[in-house]
Amino acid sequence: MAKKCIYCKNGIDEESVIDFCERCGIGVWGEKMFKAIVSSMEKSRDNGDLFQGSVSDPKAPQSPRLSR
Repeated sequence: MAKKCIYCKNGIDEESVIDFCERCGIGVWGEKMFKAIVSSMEKSRDNGDLFQGSVSDPKAPQSPRLSR
């Protein structure tokens, strides 16, 4: 299933960390804030923070199980 912008419904990259296109993001928040949002979201993705609570998402990284 292709990912679409939540505002204009245009297609966006499947690997995008945000659910809106660059044009709409800049239109809503302005260029500087948009870039800060994207940067922060990409950093969170790289740290694995975006997948917390994901049970059925096959793309979610698997955390190591703790032994008891």
